Amino acid sequence: MSASAPSPDRDQPRPAQGYAGDVTPELAHRWWQSGEAVLVDIRTDAERDWVGFIPGAAALEWKHWPGMQVDADFGDKLRAIVPPGKKAVLLCRSGIRSIAAAKRATEVGIEAYNILEGFEGDPDEQGHRGGKGGWRMRGLPWRQT
Repeated sequence: MSASAPSPDRDQPRPAQGYAGDVTPELAHRWWQSGEAVLVDIRTDAERDWVGFIPGAAALEWKHWPGMQVDADFGDKLRAIVPPGKKAVLLCRSGIRSIAAAKRATEVGIEAYNILEGFEGDPDEQGHRGGKGGWRMRGLPWRQT
């Protein structure tokens, strides 16, 4: 298989409980680029400012910094961003917060997917992120201010 061809296990959503499923960063990117899905970056504004952002992605905090309280209006705000009939692919730092956000999206009637690995991936042996998976490490579009 060539390096540019998606591998079968990374090219299909994985089943999940309480939301539509988990997808790889690459699959989320393809859905977003094809217009099948809206990419929603649920990280805090501070995370996007400090670590990097995805040009063209919708920015909607799931939790507000610094107290990390869930946005009680998240569902309504998400419905305003995701048109009827479109999927939502939700991105956080590591693919954990976006699970809870995908469950909330499902509760308000949106077909929602968690992006595995998130933006930065898992921490390495030294506790650093960015080298073990994630949107950024996979070479998908992002920028830093």
